[in-house]
Amino acid sequence: MKVARGVRQAQKGNKEALLQLILANKDAYYRLALSYMGNEHDAMDALEEMIIILYEKIHQLRKVDSFDSWSRTILVNHCRAMLKRRNKTILIDEWQGDNARDRDAAGIQDPYEQQDQNMDIRRSLERVNPDQREAIELRYFHDLDYEAISRITNVSVGTVKSRVFNGLKKLKKWYGGESDETN
Repeated sequence: MKVARGVRQAQKGNKEALLQLILANKDAYYRLALSYMGNEHDAMDALEEMIIILYEKIHQLRKVDSFDSWSRTILVNHCRAMLKRRNKTILIDEWQGDNARDRDAAGIQDPYEQQDQNMDIRRSLERVNPDQREAIELRYFHDLDYEAISRITNVSVGTVKSRVFNGLKKLKKWYGGESDETN
């Protein structure tokens, strides 16, 4: 209940309590912002803006147990708004390039770069539509449950599950995991 107590204190105007809540998840927030923004500078800008929004709107949070998903939703929405303003599409290959060095320098472990069995997931994700890619990334690279993804992306849980399922199905088919032939 440490989080709940911190949220209640932050709602009463305790800036230090809010800061502690943010710092407790700073790496997860950073990875999430980086996955949307594609570079360290823009990710940090998004985080700074998220902190300001959290400070201004913490009193609007009704369920103190929802702080994590609420704050992530604010971060994702702000990242989307920044991308829309710049009219920029983030390509996975672009994110993979120079930004990998930025992440390494920042000490952030890239969740894509695991075992050889990952089948070069960056290129694979280009084959699914952006909604499916977003759902897959939030589910498997940011370890969010379907309900949290639903709140962040503002679609139903069923839609999230469908996006993940169909995206993974496309990836599996592309890698030869399913045959088009029927027996």
